Amino acid sequence: MERLARLEAVQSMLLEIGQLSTSCSDITEFIGAVHRALGRIMYAANFYVALCDHEDGTLRFPYFVDETDHEVPPPDARMPLAAPEQSPTSWVVVNRQRLMITADDFEAREREGMQWGRGSAAEHWMGAPLLDRDQQALGAMVIQSYTKNVTYGEEDQALFSQIANHVSAALQGLQSKDRLERAVRERTAALAFEVAERRRAEQVQNALYQIASLSAQALDTDVLSASLHRIIGELMVAKNFLIGLYHPDKQEVSIPYFVDEKDREAPRKRFPFGMGICSYVLSSKQAQLHDATSVRHLVANGLVKEPLGNPDIVSWMGAPMLVHEQPYGVLVVQSYDPSTVYTKADLDLLAFMASHVAVALARMQADRKIRKTKEALEVQNGALNEALTQLREAQAELVRQEKMVSLGGLVAGVAHEINTPLGICVTATSHLVQELKLTREELAAGDMTEDSLNAFLDIVDQTLRIMTTNTQRAAALVRSFKQVAVDQSSGDLRSFKLHNYLNEVLLSLQPKLKGRPVKVVVDCPQDLVLDSYPGALSQIVTNMVVNSLLHGFERDRAGQITIRAALEGEQVVFDYADDGAGMDRESLDKLFDPFFTTKRGLGGSGLGAHILYNLVTGALGGTVKAESEPGKGLQYHLRFPRSQKK
Repeated sequence: MERLARLEAVQSMLLEIGQLSTSCSDITEFIGAVHRALGRIMYAANFYVALCDHEDGTLRFPYFVDETDHEVPPPDARMPLAAPEQSPTSWVVVNRQRLMITADDFEAREREGMQWGRGSAAEHWMGAPLLDRDQQALGAMVIQSYTKNVTYGEEDQALFSQIANHVSAALQGLQSKDRLERAVRERTAALAFEVAERRRAEQVQNALYQIASLSAQALDTDVLSASLHRIIGELMVAKNFLIGLYHPDKQEVSIPYFVDEKDREAPRKRFPFGMGICSYVLSSKQAQLHDATSVRHLVANGLVKEPLGNPDIVSWMGAPMLVHEQPYGVLVVQSYDPSTVYTKADLDLLAFMASHVAVALARMQADRKIRKTKEALEVQNGALNEALTQLREAQAELVRQEKMVSLGGLVAGVAHEINTPLGICVTATSHLVQELKLTREELAAGDMTEDSLNAFLDIVDQTLRIMTTNTQRAAALVRSFKQVAVDQSSGDLRSFKLHNYLNEVLLSLQPKLKGRPVKVVVDCPQDLVLDSYPGALSQIVTNMVVNSLLHGFERDRAGQITIRAALEGEQVVFDYADDGAGMDRESLDKLFDPFFTTKRGLGGSGLGAHILYNLVTGALGGTVKAESEPGKGLQYHLRFPRSQKK
């Protein structure tokens, strides 16, 4: 009957273990319930369970009750798994077999100088492995007795092993559940940390955006500093905040912004570099985290000279503002509240913000310099534009005067040239009048003979031929001068034959060519018609010829000027060449510059070639190039459209 009752108790315990495995969520609580149930079946005053972690080779004791050993290991404490010969618990785990040890066994090992396990030697020790479905050791379940005559028989051992199997099955579920719950907790904590970090990153990103926006605004120092204080205050506790700027030219530190709970104003708005902890931060170029004790230590060691500010700080941070490793200033945050103590993470964040603030302030300073420089340049540009306008007006006036001088010279030359045929005509007319008077007197006296009449008629014939030739010559000069003068003064667009017009221009230049041993040869198609500006072409040819006579040929030097023109498609190729003195490379490079002349004070204004260039590229819409070498004359190569009509 007693055996039957015990079996029923065992059966009830196994059912209870099964129920506990589904209802209980805590391993320690579950093992405690197993211990209480086990005590109803056998002696179980001393009982513990060891669980093994094969990955890191450790054991932990989630449940441990012992009458003798009162130093109970914490449930979550992990101990290295000892060698099997050093610990009976390790032997059970490693060998995955049940183990029975008596007091005699403990004494025998002690006599051999070996200690088995860390606890007290038991009268009877029994351990059973906790195996999973794959027969891998989850750990060991141990029961022991320190009382003589209280031992465990074979039936106790069999029951204990049977109970260990059921505990193993339950523990697998609980451990899986525990691992799942632990994983959930860890994942939840990780997610919470990730969310916090992401929120912090967003705050930092927003702060950087605000700092960048400030650098683009023309803010005064007070508004800028207050904005920086507000931005940093959104990231950390910054009730006490200051900005220090370094002035390397004066070796000073200024405090443009200062907010402090205890000091209403900064101890000094400006002080020599080397004073205070701000100078220490700037010198080290490293962010610094201190409290009152460490600050006193810095002062005692001479690292900080003449400390400034309130000494009752609890926590202090300072970060240098560096631009290309050069100190620009410092940001300081401090706390007087013991509940607000800054950490290394806070210091890293302040240093990060200080670097961006330094860049923003440097950019603002550069922008101010650029704006000032731009304003100065705009003033200078305005003055230069005004001067350029005046110069262009003066240049245009000089060009106009040069044209008028050229036209005046043309008038004078033509007037002189016309004076000769007109003088001959006047002389011939006077002579004819005198001969007519004598003939009338001879006729009135009755002395007229056939010979004298024939002689008078010969005189009349010769005189009329002389007058006709000279009046025609004068008329041609006047006609040519009239057309060329009108073209040069009006600048109108019209159609004209290039060959004929060149002859008219050269005829108007005859007074300048007269008496000079210089021959002008024109090679141009008779039927080449231009729709262009003859005045511009007249001025161009006039300037070319006058320049050749002035610079290319000495007074008595013989030479030749050749003018060739041809049509290539709709482009006129116009070449002018003289075989005069020529010019060197330096003079040739300056040929078209205004006011450049090699005959300064000898009749050269320096505008002839410049006007030529402007007329070719402007009025005619073409291009011009010049070639020359000393002793090989000067050549102009022009290309311009045949027609300027649109």
